[in-house]
Amino acid sequence: MIRRVPNNQPSPQALTQRENIFHISCKTLESTCSLIVDSRSCCNSCNTRLVNKLALIVLPHPKSYKLHWLNKDGDLTINHQVKVNFSIGKYEDSVLCDVVPMEAYHVLLGRP
Repeated sequence: MIRRVPNNQPSPQALTQRENIFHISCKTLESTCSLIVDSRSCCNSCNTRLVNKLALIVLPHPKSYKLHWLNKDGDLTINHQVKVNFSIGKYEDSVLCDVVPMEAYHVLLGRP
């Protein structure tokens, strides 16, 4: 027997999850790193300390830009990118990230 459900729209609680930040640990070159997925962020970025510690290959950014950061230093100029290979469990992927001097995370993934 098939029964029709009159109200099958997502609840408001399900929609608010889209605004949350997702935090998880991942592996990069056998090192454990913190990874944040933020749907409100517009770019993928990687911490400069992680780049230096793992000796990742830094590439020049094709279109340098200024990033306004809420600190005393003002705008940051983003000049470099790095390709980060990471794994979460059995899932493996690589992503091109902008190199940013930030201490709160190792890798930040924004909207695709």
